[in-house]
Amino acid sequence: MSKPFFQGFALRPIFLALCLAAASPWAVAAPLQVTVTIGQIGDVAKAVGGEQVQVTALMGPGVDPHLYKATQGDLKKLSEAGIVLYNGLHLEGRMADVLVKFARQVPTVQVTESIPQDLLREPPEFNGNYDPHVWFDVSLWAYTADRVRDALTELRPEQGAYFADRAKAYRAELATLETYVKQRATELPESARVLVTAHDAFGYFGRAYGFEVLGLQGISTASEYGLQDVSKLVDVLVARKIKAVFVESSVSPRSIEALLEGARAKGHDVKIGGQLFSDAMGEPGTPEGTYIGMVRHNIDTIVEALKP
Repeated sequence: MSKPFFQGFALRPIFLALCLAAASPWAVAAPLQVTVTIGQIGDVAKAVGGEQVQVTALMGPGVDPHLYKATQGDLKKLSEAGIVLYNGLHLEGRMADVLVKFARQVPTVQVTESIPQDLLREPPEFNGNYDPHVWFDVSLWAYTADRVRDALTELRPEQGAYFADRAKAYRAELATLETYVKQRATELPESARVLVTAHDAFGYFGRAYGFEVLGLQGISTASEYGLQDVSKLVDVLVARKIKAVFVESSVSPRSIEALLEGARAKGHDVKIGGQLFSDAMGEPGTPEGTYIGMVRHNIDTIVEALKP
């Protein structure tokens, strides 16, 4: 017995929808699970991957990646990932073994490997290691968009054009951001461009935008600082009449407070110019919770605090 005409007609929209879905891989592919170490990388992954990715960051606001140890929950997120993205250059020092282990079972990509090595900072005090804080130079961080694009395309080649378009658009946004940072920096006379922070994270920022950067601790917050370090930096603050120093969202303010006390004891009043985002971004849903918002916040805070 043949089916009624209207029943076959009613099924046609469903059949048509299935055909359209099959013809559009973007419409049917489940989002790729992307696990990243730090928020800055997560922001690049979201910008390039768009709706084709679901991004999970292991380290959130206020977390220091130099000291971070993977939790059991992190291990689960890594094992369930379709791809893992990390900074490298020894930023995630205590997670190195974990990342090596998971690289055997999950595609694991160092996003900074796309940056030409001759553009990386290798100060003598880093003992042959590169400075990992590359996101402070916007022009360098833009290279990571290319690496993320290529990594996602390798896993989802049918969506390569989509990732390429989004990476290009994100690079354009970063070029605009680079111009903004440079313009704001020129509002300060060169003599006022002295950035004092808790640890030596802003080296790329200083090189790119013409600031002298002085950090109480070394490249990693795991390094110790002593009374002699505080005393030397206090002498610099007093001698050069530096008006403001800065705390960091992911570093205890105790070291900066020690500088303030030391300077006051020598008759020089130094203020805290504001909080900068260094190794971690701000809270999700805030402007500082994105890479672009974080960079804008930092340069605005620095310039306003150091203006003569």
